[in-house]
Amino acid sequence: MTLTDPTRRALLTAGALLAVPTPLLAAPPANRRLVFSAARNGVRIGEHRMTFSGDAASPTISTEVEIAIKIGSVTVYNYRHTAREIWENGRFESLETVTDATAGDRKVSARRTADGVLIRTGRREVLAPAGTAPLTHWNSKVLTGRLFNPQEGNLARITASPKGLRPVTLPDGRSLEVQVWSLRGEAEIENWYDRNGVWTGLNGRLVDGSRIEYRRT
Repeated sequence: MTLTDPTRRALLTAGALLAVPTPLLAAPPANRRLVFSAARNGVRIGEHRMTFSGDAASPTISTEVEIAIKIGSVTVYNYRHTAREIWENGRFESLETVTDATAGDRKVSARRTADGVLIRTGRREVLAPAGTAPLTHWNSKVLTGRLFNPQEGNLARITASPKGLRPVTLPDGRSLEVQVWSLRGEAEIENWYDRNGVWTGLNGRLVDGSRIEYRRT
């Protein structure tokens, strides 16, 4: 069978459209900024801040987390985490993180390559499958795919599933209906997203059994 030029062009166009990856990006906040108050067992311990720049398909996300846990007036644990996460045309491109904590300092880098996602730490190098993304929580579109821990650099062993809508109260007293995503496995976390898909909060259990909660301010 001989294809006419118009038919050939139509098939080539269809093939190109099929080759375009489905964007794996949730909507950024309207003000391009997320700020969360972090609490442990109901006591405020710090803040988690994210700033979005670039366009919606190719954003750069800068993250700063500062946490201090005290017993009385004595600080027993300090934690500071910074990250720079880059997406291009709806696909994860790279991540650089630095974590300074009482338990030890860490650096992690990851970038998309032709063979997969190359993740490096100070101790090892891992080539993760193509499509692997960082578990930075703001992006609900990646939760059912392969994820890696941006602080440790290891592949996450978790299962994520949507649990429907639930009303929550923000720190300013406003009530908001959110979509709940449950993460189970090595982590026990519930992430909350508003109707536009913007990350709104987190509720989970830490390894020592204490409860951690993020509320968007």
